[in-house]
Amino acid sequence: MTVVEDIVVKRLGRVAYSSAWEAMRTFTRQRDESTPDELWLLEHPPVYTVGQGASVPQPGNSIPVIRADRGGDITYHGPGQAVIYTLVDLARRSIKVKRFVWLLEQAVIDLLGGRAERKAGAPGVYVEGAKIAALGIRVVRGRAYHGLALNVDMDLSPFAAIDPCGYPGLRVTQMKDLGFTESVDAAASRLSQILLEKLDA
Repeated sequence: MTVVEDIVVKRLGRVAYSSAWEAMRTFTRQRDESTPDELWLLEHPPVYTVGQGASVPQPGNSIPVIRADRGGDITYHGPGQAVIYTLVDLARRSIKVKRFVWLLEQAVIDLLGGRAERKAGAPGVYVEGAKIAALGIRVVRGRAYHGLALNVDMDLSPFAAIDPCGYPGLRVTQMKDLGFTESVDAAASRLSQILLEKLDA
């Protein structure tokens, strides 16, 4: 078995969701056992995305809705949200899917400190019952893509037009409202560093 130690971190700026999604699928389709894993740090223009198996709602505003091939239900992406796409060969690292989801959640919890927590049966990270980070992945031939989205300093109002992650009335929050002052880029960099340490543990 080929062992690849390095994880490539790419800072991509603001990228249209459909472009990033197609790039993830292409990367995953073309990679082989010697391809290093990658973390993509980016933001998206306003967009709702809907996971496999969920119904596609009509939010009643001008924000586009895209059905994606990840797990999970509906969420919102927009400027001020740190998105990290995790293109990780789980099979090569001997990481089970449930463990990988746990690692993604734990990286956010470690970033935010003691106030952050999991919620049974509802993937993601919460602070006092309000969701601050959503996650959804897809695994093809043991290789994961998609990842997580952390609300840092953004307009949260588009969440009000949907049932976030399929939960009616679910409150959402962000780092700014919890007293964090760092930028989206700084939060993404810190989060990616924590995640790198967990993947290499």
